Amino acid sequence: MSGAALGIEIVVVFFLALFLLQRYGDFKKQQRMVLFGTLLAWYLCFLIVFILPLDVSTGSQVITKVWSEITSHKTLILHVCELIFCPFFQNTQSVCYKPWSYIPDGIMPVFWRVVYWTSQCLTWLLLPFMQSYARSGGFSITGKIKTALIENAIYYGTYLLIFGSLLIYVAVHFQWHLSWYELQTIGITAANTWGLFLLVLLLGYGLVEIPRSYWEVSRQGHLLIKTYFKAAKLMTEKADSEENLEDVMEEVRKINESIKYNHPLRKNVDTILRKCPVEYQEKMGRNIDDCEDFDDKQNTHPTERSLSKLHKQVIYAVQRHNRTRVQWQILLEQAFHLEDVAKNETSTSRQFVHSFAPPEPVGWFRRYIYTPSVEWYWECLLKQWFYRVLSVVLSLFSMAVVWSECTFFSTRPVLSLFAVFIQLAERDYNYLYIEMACFITIFFLCTCVYSTVFRIRVFNYYYLASHHQTDAYSLQFSGMLFCRLTPPLCLNFLGLIHMDSAISHQAKEQTAYTSIMGSMRVLSFIANGFYIYYPMLIVILCIATYFSLGARCLNLLGFQQFMGDNEMTSDLIDEGKELLQRERRKRQRIEDGENRRREWRERYAQSDEIAARNRMSMSEMKETNYGETLNSNTDRQAKYTRSSSQTGRDSIELLQDAEPLDFNDETLNDDPLQSEPGRHTGGRYLSMSSSRSRIFDDV
Repeated sequence: MSGAALGIEIVVVFFLALFLLQRYGDFKKQQRMVLFGTLLAWYLCFLIVFILPLDVSTGSQVITKVWSEITSHKTLILHVCELIFCPFFQNTQSVCYKPWSYIPDGIMPVFWRVVYWTSQCLTWLLLPFMQSYARSGGFSITGKIKTALIENAIYYGTYLLIFGSLLIYVAVHFQWHLSWYELQTIGITAANTWGLFLLVLLLGYGLVEIPRSYWEVSRQGHLLIKTYFKAAKLMTEKADSEENLEDVMEEVRKINESIKYNHPLRKNVDTILRKCPVEYQEKMGRNIDDCEDFDDKQNTHPTERSLSKLHKQVIYAVQRHNRTRVQWQILLEQAFHLEDVAKNETSTSRQFVHSFAPPEPVGWFRRYIYTPSVEWYWECLLKQWFYRVLSVVLSLFSMAVVWSECTFFSTRPVLSLFAVFIQLAERDYNYLYIEMACFITIFFLCTCVYSTVFRIRVFNYYYLASHHQTDAYSLQFSGMLFCRLTPPLCLNFLGLIHMDSAISHQAKEQTAYTSIMGSMRVLSFIANGFYIYYPMLIVILCIATYFSLGARCLNLLGFQQFMGDNEMTSDLIDEGKELLQRERRKRQRIEDGENRRREWRERYAQSDEIAARNRMSMSEMKETNYGETLNSNTDRQAKYTRSSSQTGRDSIELLQDAEPLDFNDETLNDDPLQSEPGRHTGGRYLSMSSSRSRIFDDV
């Protein structure tokens, strides 16, 4: 079992990162370099979060030392167990067991060193360059690299300036000797300081917003009104994206007509056309005239730089248009579902009825387990209470985090709640409890921080959209944020549970993670000042988030936010409601049309089948009558002795269809029997013939 827990978590975390990337990214359309860089960044950050509880469970690494002592000196096993591991079994039999998550000595330091420095190289060097490379509008690899280097020159220069300032500060203190270890610690401190500054902002927002979001989900009416508000805003953005796409396509059309097939930049125009939607490609393909040659005397042709700029605009416009279109469809489904819930709450049958049929066939889960009755009880009764209880639990957890962030520097007495829990578990050497408590705590902290990263939106510059609608720039930017926020988040967590001696000032052996981070005492004003007192600002941020001060400020600046007591919000809610009613009527007409066509197809299929059966039966009856007629004529010919010609005429007349009594077609000349003399040429029956003298001629 040695190292098995580490291996299992490494595999599980990889699939977790892959699942999230599949949800937000697009494996089919986006570049492999973008997907690999984002996946690696997310994977390393999640790995730090999941593996850190295993490192904490080893505590001061006494487990490793003691078990190495046990394996080399088997005679001291009982004594070690009595003195170190099992002091609470003084009056009973001493039991010493190996922890299930025991990791051999020397693995964790190497593991943390590889994971940390790889993530730092990604976030400070590779991802910014890859971000500019992916967003560049260049048509060649060389052009994209050149653009990326120019964009990142200021970016890297700022970091070098900050690092140089810290280096000068350390150099002026002659009591310090600038060794490689101290330079490494200065770099780590600078990165963690930047990350902690942003971490407190995101954490203060998430600690309040996550419990409140679950509480709002339990209020179906409030959630429906907020969905109307989102629909109005999203429709405005959708119309804006369509207009922007039309403008960009118009520029592409002009350039496509001006640059002919033999122009040197024609291949760049073809590259731009391949990025356009299919309907625009067809329109531009019909209007182009490839027979006209390129005239070098004209000076109205664009340059390669302008084409690169247009290429970048096309990529952005198409991505934004597709994203708003998909988000509009998703929002419609959510709004229709909430309206269905509001209608079904008063249902006496307790069967959940949907307004529209599901687009996909019903699977076995909805057929046998999640039946309409079960769905009604969950959507109309149990769901709201479940989310209310969950919101209360998360609120209590948030208050514990805020209290611990303000008091974790106090070691005597211990005021941090999480430090109290871990120390109680250490007394009993309950390693499983230590790991579970650490995992739940750090998982909650990461959820508050990472969910804020997924929710925030910086105009259209950074936005993580689900259902494969996130662009390459936002994916890599999120990877950069994760790599910069995770190390200070873990150090803050170790400070909450008093496992970081630089903050708690306790003479304890450090975890393998803190040994890799280095001693923060090299920069005392950061270790004793910024790392301790800056997290207290989380109280102010939580209060500001609770009263929605940020949303109110954005609303005053012209960015419409959901404010219940605002006239503009009411107007947007009414507009969104009208939009959804219009979409509901449109979808209802489409569904009614489909139902009518289906009914007509089924009805005509039955009628065609019946008609085919009738035709078959009629043909069989005609064949039977024809055979019987022939037999009767043969018998009549054998019984009576008529002339051969007259008998033939009578047989043919018997085979003809019966005509009405008033039938008189004097122009009928198709009968070959009419050429004989004495035969009436009219279209009458024999009983209606005008010649009465020849009735008994054959007797």
